Amino acid sequence: MFWYQIINYPDHFSLDETRITEIFRIISEIVAVEQKWILNIAFLSNEEVQELNLIHRGIDKNTDVLSFHYFEDFSDISSEDIAWECIFSESKILSQSAEYHHTLTEEFEILLIHSLLHIIGYDHESDEDYHAMESYESPIRAKMWLNIER
Repeated sequence: MFWYQIINYPDHFSLDETRITEIFRIISEIVAVEQKWILNIAFLSNEEVQELNLIHRGIDKNTDVLSFHYFEDFSDISSEDIAWECIFSESKILSQSAEYHHTLTEEFEILLIHSLLHIIGYDHESDEDYHAMESYESPIRAKMWLNIER
């Protein structure tokens, strides 16, 4: 199961850490990938997220969440090591929740699930990859009562 720490909290909505823990539990139940290291969760400004997106992905635009993993080989790290980070743009969560008619919490949880799947190796660069990722994302959202279309 994922262990996480919240680096900073969003200004415009509250995080329900019970639900975050439940998301991690459900992912651990559905996706057979070892998840024993620490994940950082952080909220940054649009400008900071855009700068990180440019530095790490070569894309000079803002995005809703960036997912980073810091090790290719997890065999020599301890369970206290920070192995991953999810960096959220709070402004994008605000705008997308309005655009998709979600609550702020729903939008954050949808992005957290999506980001965690990226961290453990799923992507959506091709149709095949998209369907593989979606085959996990949909049942996780359903178990969290996030039956929301994008």
